[in-house]
Amino acid sequence: MTGKPKGSVVVQPDGWSGLRRFTDARIALGRAGSGLPTAAHLAFQAAHAQARDAVHVPLDVPALLADIAAQGWESVAVASAAPDRATYLKRPDLGRRLSADGETRLSEPAAAPDVVLVVADGLSSTAVSANAVAVLAALIPRLAAAGRRIGPIVVATQARVALGDPIGAILQARASVVLVGERPGLSAADSLGLYLTWMPRPGRVDSERNCISNIRSGGTSPDAAAEQAAALLAAMFAEQRSGVALGARVATAAALAAGPPDPA
Repeated sequence: MTGKPKGSVVVQPDGWSGLRRFTDARIALGRAGSGLPTAAHLAFQAAHAQARDAVHVPLDVPALLADIAAQGWESVAVASAAPDRATYLKRPDLGRRLSADGETRLSEPAAAPDVVLVVADGLSSTAVSANAVAVLAALIPRLAAAGRRIGPIVVATQARVALGDPIGAILQARASVVLVGERPGLSAADSLGLYLTWMPRPGRVDSERNCISNIRSGGTSPDAAAEQAAALLAAMFAEQRSGVALGARVATAAALAAGPPDPA
């Protein structure tokens, strides 16, 4: 007896399947009857589990500190005012404030850095574990070549992007770079973001920051991200601003340098 088993559904391919080689997004998955093929459904379930793990699995701080020390860099570990992960997820405001212990740790007398580097777990410990040290290894030599003084790397847990503001204020840093685990999606649970702020102080808003996103395998490489970050920091120190204001000035300068467009 030949043919498909009784009751089985043939998977219908999607006409756009050739485009899948260009993206990790879930496109052109095909269909089986009115639903997804079994393989696509199981892959979605696995990605959802990876995204949940990225959010809920704690960052291995001792391992990260050991990796940082192995590179010859100093570091200090702090936590936000959120006492645990459940509170962190429910109270974003606490993730933007330092704990009392964190304030004490950072208040010890030290020379003010030009740039403070903050590694924050954010919403994906997976992203930090996979990418943070590689980004630091590409960025720190560029900062040294530009003559920028950096202090100890601050490793922050239960941390939001804005936690870099009180950290920068306590250390009296002129600029901050926060390396943070981005909210995981169903195509990537390991995406790291860089948020750069001039004169980080409590009260800064998102429009005063510059962001480099999607740093991961298959996205922006650590070296490319470090090159962009170094260029942005150079512009910040020259313009003494960041965020939307810096972007407008840099774009205008680039347009003027390029000269008038060729006539049609």
